[in-house]
Amino acid sequence: MKVGFISLGCSKNLVDSETIMGMLRAGGHELVAQPKEAEAIIINTCGFIQSAKEEAIQTIFEMAAYKQQELQKLIVVGCLAQRYKEALIADIPEIDCVISIREYPHIHEILSSVLDGKPLKAYAKSERLLTSKPWSAYLKIAEGCSNHCTYCAIPLIRGDNVSFPIEQLVAEAKRLAQNGVKELVLIAQDTSKYGLDLYGELSLLKLLEQLHKIEQLHWIRILYMYPDEITTELIMGMKKLPKVLPYFDIPMQHANDHMLKLMNRRGEMKDVNALIEQIRFIHPDATLRTTFIVGFPQETEADFEDLMEFTRRVRWERMGAFTYSPEEDTAAYSFSGAVPEEIKQQRLDRLMELQKQISLSKQQELVGTVIEVLVEGRDALKGTYRGRGKANAPDEVDGLVFFNSSRDIELGSFVQVKITAALPYDLIGEELVPVKL
Repeated sequence: MKVGFISLGCSKNLVDSETIMGMLRAGGHELVAQPKEAEAIIINTCGFIQSAKEEAIQTIFEMAAYKQQELQKLIVVGCLAQRYKEALIADIPEIDCVISIREYPHIHEILSSVLDGKPLKAYAKSERLLTSKPWSAYLKIAEGCSNHCTYCAIPLIRGDNVSFPIEQLVAEAKRLAQNGVKELVLIAQDTSKYGLDLYGELSLLKLLEQLHKIEQLHWIRILYMYPDEITTELIMGMKKLPKVLPYFDIPMQHANDHMLKLMNRRGEMKDVNALIEQIRFIHPDATLRTTFIVGFPQETEADFEDLMEFTRRVRWERMGAFTYSPEEDTAAYSFSGAVPEEIKQQRLDRLMELQKQISLSKQQELVGTVIEVLVEGRDALKGTYRGRGKANAPDEVDGLVFFNSSRDIELGSFVQVKITAALPYDLIGEELVPVKL
């Protein structure tokens, strides 16, 4: 059958989508880009926060419109399917099948019966169909989360943390590298907890040491590191692995001890401050990234000022923030002391304006320096290239490097770029063309 696939939400969801698409292609199905060409459409949904749920529902309704044309099957999978399976079946009759995440061990059987009856390989044994740029890929090292933050529905959706064996991950990384992947991006809900459930100890460094041996890989980047589990051993171990980038993505969520307790975030601010000092000392070239939630229930102006002061002092290279979204079935959903929406937005605007100033200052410090850039695109009209440095995660998480060159450059190459100007989030430069001897 001709199958259209829509993947919503985060990078972890994207890996799930790529695995399902790989399963379908290997099973003889044709994947098509245009919904109007599809005989079946599969939507992998996000259900993390209200805006994501609304986007998923809107997408389902849009695709349901094709049921009046050539579309035979509309299938919904993913996080929204896990949280609201019965409601989706009852309220949207155009949907032919809803497959929850917990059913993924049997998704090959379910999809086979819903589509054309042709047998499909099991989800766990299917090779991914990469949909991102061929030189960069995500490696999901664990599923679920055991932190149970009071605002977060992920443990309800995906269960507790389950780490994948090192041997399995290394084998997948080798396959990706053999297919041209040069940048490997490690993801999980909490990457720093990797291995604790499987090996009885934190094992991220052991995994990194094995991945570092894969010859074709050039960069290894780690996202979503929970601060409580970033050990001295890990920080120092990363220093000894040149391919592992000094990119520390540490979602803090807040910087006030009272707020952190309300969020069920472990550790205290004194521990976080010591961690940041240690990272900066061991990795002078480190990129520190974080995310914050503003307007959490009971957040006072003084609590928010603690967050602002923390941001001023740390001077994060990268920072994202969003307003608190109450999610049903989470502990925080019933908390008293809701912050009005207009106050949430005001605080968010103030925080992001502060970060914009910090980011610009940090970027300006790079003017005159030379950085390594992974080339990812070319503007044919302007004749300029764009790419990412070591300090820039993929998929618009961070900014880009725009540069000129006197030669034609193959996309996916690594080049040296001298930075000539800085914007708050992007850099501008000129390639240092290698001299031919």
